[in-house]
Amino acid sequence: MILGIDTSLGTAVAAITRDGEVLADEQSANPLGHAEVIGDLLRRATSAAPAPTHVAIGMGPGPFTGLRVGIATARVYALGRGVPVVPVPSHDGIALGILLADALIDVETPRFAVVTDARRREFAYSLYDGIDDDGLPVRVSDAALSPRDDLDVRLAELGAARVDATSVSAAMIALAAARALDAGRTLAGPEPLYLRSPDVVAAHAPKRVSG
Repeated sequence: MILGIDTSLGTAVAAITRDGEVLADEQSANPLGHAEVIGDLLRRATSAAPAPTHVAIGMGPGPFTGLRVGIATARVYALGRGVPVVPVPSHDGIALGILLADALIDVETPRFAVVTDARRREFAYSLYDGIDDDGLPVRVSDAALSPRDDLDVRLAELGAARVDATSVSAAMIALAAARALDAGRTLAGPEPLYLRSPDVVAAHAPKRVSG
């Protein structure tokens, strides 16, 4: 069983079997308050899957504070259980959901961009073009930032349809992780995909006051 956790947009926790059966899918759409809800969502998900073999973590892109909550929770839980973590780009989870939904109705998915709100009048976007033999989205370009007013022109130049997302399915994060594990692939590194520096920075050292 694989536990999936993502806090790049709202807060989502899910549990699936290795072959993709969803055992639990808990989420809060609130883009804030991750720390307040994640514990309850985790308890509910793990009641359906008390012995996960892996923990899949949505690595963003997303806001600094939100991502930290989900990633820290996932790592601590995995450490306590003695199971490995599997990092997954959050946009890969969204893309996988889009591709599977289209496949169910026998619709061919054109090249598209997953677009999420990056705040500060910017969008984060990643380009995808189909699904590969491992059942994973083909990521044409990694996540990048674009000013809101420039994005549509940029995507038109890239020949990509725009798909805006306001949530990430933790079940899709877990399924992407399961398929990557089966294929012996790594989808993301251990560092979060912040795309920009945090809003809060460490204070400068106090100035020396001479007597």
